[in-house]
Amino acid sequence: MGQPIPTITKNLLIINGLFFLATIVFQSKGINLSVILGAFYPGSPNFESWQLVTHMFMHASYPNISHILFNMFALWSFGSAVETTIGQTRFLKLYLFAGFGGFFLFNLVNYIEVSQLQKLVVADGFSISEIYELSKMNISGEYRTSELIKNNINADSLQRQFTTPMVGASGAIYGLLLAFAVLYPDAKLALIFFPVGIKAKYFIPVLILFELFMGVRGYEWNNVANFAHLGGALIGFLYIRNWKKNLYRRN
Repeated sequence: MGQPIPTITKNLLIINGLFFLATIVFQSKGINLSVILGAFYPGSPNFESWQLVTHMFMHASYPNISHILFNMFALWSFGSAVETTIGQTRFLKLYLFAGFGGFFLFNLVNYIEVSQLQKLVVADGFSISEIYELSKMNISGEYRTSELIKNNINADSLQRQFTTPMVGASGAIYGLLLAFAVLYPDAKLALIFFPVGIKAKYFIPVLILFELFMGVRGYEWNNVANFAHLGGALIGFLYIRNWKKNLYRRN
């Protein structure tokens, strides 16, 4: 018989699943929960403070189930081992702090981009306040725009910054990945398409470098918040290193 799933990991799996089911139910009624619970850029008219927490439990809506399946598989695989090692309270803190770290790094990068876009938009003769007002979304996720905005790459990009929410547990998950690599550096990991076991101390850093590469290059087709992953990974690494250091001191 396999080991039971630790309490916090199990509850996080359940909460994420319930949020996903709620997304499907509300979607059928014309309500886009991502508008309410996803995390918008803090300078967006759609941003609310509770989104710092709720976005960690939201995922890409049905029928796209790969997003939540990957994250929940990683939560079960790595979270169970990490929670068993560091305990329930520390594990929950790690999960939440990594999620916050993902949000803040992602939006720090967004702040730099938005600041540049605002200068370009003004130079192109647009009103930032007008774009801001047009970007207020209704409960179904719709917002107003204009042909002038759509036809100007800078204005269109700025409005997308205001109207695109970040959803997913990936920041928290990457925090768990780094924690696992620090705790179990010699554990062997493998991918489905590359079934050769690689030690976590090599596998995870390569994954992080790939995320950094994708984030810096910023491919248009890459609809992934790479810097959210990196922010979560950084917090996970710092948190678990500090825990290990204090553990050795107590011993």
